[in-house]
Amino acid sequence: MTLMTPPPLDQQQQQQQPDDDEMLVPHTDFPEGPQPMEVAQAETANTVDTQAVDDPPSARFTWTIENFSRLNNKKLYSDTFFVGGYKWRILIFPKGNNVDHLSMYLDVADSATLPYGWSRYAQFSLSVINQIHNKYSIRKETQHQFNARESDWGFTSFMPLGELYDPGRGYLVNDTCIVEADVAVRRVVDYWSHDSKKETGYVGLKNQGATCYMNSLLQTLYHIPYFRKAVYHMPTTENDMPSGSIPLALQSLFYKLQYSDTSVATKELTKSFGWDTYDSFMQHDVQELNRVLCEKLEDKMKGTVVEGTIQQLFEGHHMNYIECINVDYKSTRKESFYDLQLDVKGCRDVYASFDKYVEVERLEGDNKYHAEQYGLQDARKGVLFIDFPPVLQLQLKRFEYDFMRDTMVKINDRYEFPLQLDLDRENGKYLSPDADRSVRNLYTLHSVLVHSGGVHGGHYYAFIRPTLSDQWFKFDDERVTKEDVKRALEEQYGGEEELPPTNPGFNNSPFKFTKYSNAYMLVYIRESDKDKIICNVDEKDIAEHLRIRLKKEQEEKEQKRKEKAEAHLYTIIKVARNEDLLEQIGRDIYFDLVDHEKVHSFRIQKQMPFNVFKEEVAKEFGIPVQFQRFWFWAKRQNHTYRPNRPLTPQEEVQSVGQLREVSNKANNAELKLFLEVELGQDLKPVPPPEKTKEDILLFFKLYEPLKEMLQYVGRLFVKGSGKPVEILAKLNEMAGFSPDEEIEIYEEIKFEPNIMCERIDKKATFRASQLEDGDIICFQKSAQVGSSDQCRYPDVPSFLEYVHNRQVVRFRSLEKPKEDEFCLELSKNHNYDDVVERVAQHLGLEDPSKIRLTSHNCYSQQPKPQPIKYRGVEHLSDMLVHYNQSSDILYYEVLDIPLPELQGLKTLKVAFHHATKDEVVIHTIRLPKQSTVGDVINDLKTKVELSDPNAELRLLEVFYHKIYKIFPLSEKIENINDQYWTLRAEEIPEEEKNLDPHDRLIHVYHFMKDTAQNQVQNFGEPFFLVIHEGETLAEVKVRIQKKLQVPDEEFSKWKFAFLSLGRPEYLQDSDIVSNRFQRRDVYGAWEQYLGLEHTDNAPKRSYAANQNRHTFEKPVKIYN
Repeated sequence: MTLMTPPPLDQQQQQQQPDDDEMLVPHTDFPEGPQPMEVAQAETANTVDTQAVDDPPSARFTWTIENFSRLNNKKLYSDTFFVGGYKWRILIFPKGNNVDHLSMYLDVADSATLPYGWSRYAQFSLSVINQIHNKYSIRKETQHQFNARESDWGFTSFMPLGELYDPGRGYLVNDTCIVEADVAVRRVVDYWSHDSKKETGYVGLKNQGATCYMNSLLQTLYHIPYFRKAVYHMPTTENDMPSGSIPLALQSLFYKLQYSDTSVATKELTKSFGWDTYDSFMQHDVQELNRVLCEKLEDKMKGTVVEGTIQQLFEGHHMNYIECINVDYKSTRKESFYDLQLDVKGCRDVYASFDKYVEVERLEGDNKYHAEQYGLQDARKGVLFIDFPPVLQLQLKRFEYDFMRDTMVKINDRYEFPLQLDLDRENGKYLSPDADRSVRNLYTLHSVLVHSGGVHGGHYYAFIRPTLSDQWFKFDDERVTKEDVKRALEEQYGGEEELPPTNPGFNNSPFKFTKYSNAYMLVYIRESDKDKIICNVDEKDIAEHLRIRLKKEQEEKEQKRKEKAEAHLYTIIKVARNEDLLEQIGRDIYFDLVDHEKVHSFRIQKQMPFNVFKEEVAKEFGIPVQFQRFWFWAKRQNHTYRPNRPLTPQEEVQSVGQLREVSNKANNAELKLFLEVELGQDLKPVPPPEKTKEDILLFFKLYEPLKEMLQYVGRLFVKGSGKPVEILAKLNEMAGFSPDEEIEIYEEIKFEPNIMCERIDKKATFRASQLEDGDIICFQKSAQVGSSDQCRYPDVPSFLEYVHNRQVVRFRSLEKPKEDEFCLELSKNHNYDDVVERVAQHLGLEDPSKIRLTSHNCYSQQPKPQPIKYRGVEHLSDMLVHYNQSSDILYYEVLDIPLPELQGLKTLKVAFHHATKDEVVIHTIRLPKQSTVGDVINDLKTKVELSDPNAELRLLEVFYHKIYKIFPLSEKIENINDQYWTLRAEEIPEEEKNLDPHDRLIHVYHFMKDTAQNQVQNFGEPFFLVIHEGETLAEVKVRIQKKLQVPDEEFSKWKFAFLSLGRPEYLQDSDIVSNRFQRRDVYGAWEQYLGLEHTDNAPKRSYAANQNRHTFEKPVKIYN
């Protein structure tokens, strides 16, 4: 399993994944059940790069979608294309599949007509092409086994809509979007019919939802027999609980892996770690888990017969040294390790990583070493190994932090590792002088742990050869398969895989897939320790109490399995009694009579005659058979569920199975009954009275308005021709009132979708009031004049209405969206004003219109991006609904002005860059929506300190350290978006105001070259510069250094280049700068600029909206 695996269909609605752009999911439309879809065909063009070949195993499909921003349909399909004998198409949601990202999937075009049980496997990538600069195209890869349940697969959050629809970005040009799919169809494996134990002798581990990284590690540790034996020998007692004891949980897991026939669950073990939520899995990686587990076991083994096992197996030592070159001084420090982290980037194989590990660093120049008594000295610094452990664990650094992009990235480069690893090579170059040279450090590969996927999600599995024979096995969660050495080694090296040209002779370039399945951890076992480590482990190594406990567990499991297999021979009978009604009404339930899930249930063989079942009931409840009368329940048309009629004597001689068919044809799983028992004066059971057609069985609930309490008080038979007035004394007795108390009576008719509870005429007959068996009568004392003011809900209907609509809402501050701050009991019928008034009241705020509310997104578990408009929804129930999900969370914020006023205003965050002072101040500008950029500047002038009272300001749009736009003063602010880019205000320099006709205003940006990505990364603050005709670079540099106030020593290291579309051409001091910048207005002037190449050594800090700011920035202050 992986983070890519979708939940079962019944859960998909609840757990649309949090915002994570690598999360792969099948697309689901949220309404229940299949929905008829009308998908409009946009004006689109489709091409497949395989002209004459009808049926290639791999192909590229290009889809050109015109009038993209004007598409009104929620979803859109491309034309069908053929790859690998199958029909495919692309499915997109132009405005997002309930997220603010473009959603895009690969879909099996003919899934509805394929035969039962079909499946097909494809590796594919989906791309949105950048039409200005291809290198910025966005491409995401994945692989999937398509089947009837998951006939489409892809990315719900492919790319932010803000980026897609921004015309300056290049994804939409002339309102046309170009989408590509590269698809390679692979051989399908029948996953479900595989019996791992039978095929391989081994069983897998069940996945709990995000635990595949743990499963691969546990299998690796289990298959080190010496380790398994030590775990078995850890002392545990029969009183320990596996969920509270790591040793016992691990013993139990290993025992099951050794002796079970089917895959094994890991829940007990994760509970023993204290991990009992989905979050806890997400917070760990395999290396951390390995260390935590080993440390815990090492600790638990102390003082036992197996003390020191972890160190004996996994601990090695290295020596850190610093050696002076010119004086006789050396400093060394010995350190232990349980695993080694090896660089992948820039290393072709394991040996290259070890070479890098022991590489000598020279400490000289500014970086000299301070040696005791010798002062600063040139020195050599490095690491050498004193000894390696019998089991060597190598962590490959596939994931690392990219400082340029300020994010984690996965390195999928090719990286080789040998079957035999010789760490004595080249005369022991990795060994320290203290190393014991008599130990031969020759290692054999035991296991390869693999990660498949991207940095935000993926799947883990392991290739292991448990006995170090030539036979490898793949442990992929529940599935274990035999594999050859090529699959375990070469195919896990990473790098790229080139798919063969689909039609040689045509000009269709082969396309390459990054192999994003690759090794991230290797386990080697030393040849000389092999026999000791790969030892025999059998039942006598397992403590007796553990064997007994696990056998008992196995028997219970077998019993459950048997019950499941024999379920068709049995019926569940649920028997509700008076006691259940007394207990539940007014506590667990208010409407109807009973929650059948909480009553006593019997598992009875279908063949058993009902009379015999009554004897079971007599044994269970102590009510002799002759005093029992059973009633069938029936679901009425108004969706209430009531006792309907007693069983007849003829029915009581039938079998339980036949009765179940009679009572409930739709749902044959259960038989629900009401047991009527009449009690005599002495409260002992008596035979039930004879029931004629004239007799009606009614149930009674008492309501007490002052206590706001509803309770069940009993049942009575009445005559159809009788009248309520005849039973008033009896009802008073049941309620504990005086016999002549005035009471009002109501019938509880239904509660879905709305409450229906009507007053009964006490003088009309029961039949005239249409009362029948199973009806419910609610009664209360008649209201005294004026007493209703003391009660919130003076009568039964108002109380039931309240119960039906009450809703406890958890309120969270929008600033702390993870924490519940307070709860309020509200009504679903409350209108907008009622809700904000209650919140304001709770917060002690006088003006409720300053409260702004935001709804909860049930799928992302975050606040929705847009707040609720003032009086924008009718009722509280509308605020809590997200698609077809209901939530009980609302977010609030307290505004400084009333919301209706704010809604007429546009709020912009503007960063003002002072002309002479070294600072940036962020101002929040709030103006009416119809205002212009000129109004923003005038407002800003009243708030900022200018270098000159007559200084003119301009407003720029800055994105990722480039200036994209100077806003015209007349532009309306309503459509300016400061969510994705920074708005920067600055004074217009004097030199720019008086441009000579031959002067040019150019963009100047800071940049660095990212050699791995072979591209340029911009950073810092971009700016404009006037260059004069004939001016050399040397002259321009003087002005730049003065403007940026860079010290000479630092500035001397800078390089200068002309960049066009990301390609630098370096300039010499004598070059005439203006010759490079043509006067014509190129599309995207920001793509031609003078680049200042130097390192970015400022600390990162978060700033403005969605950007990180770097060097050559001024300190930031925030004024709101």
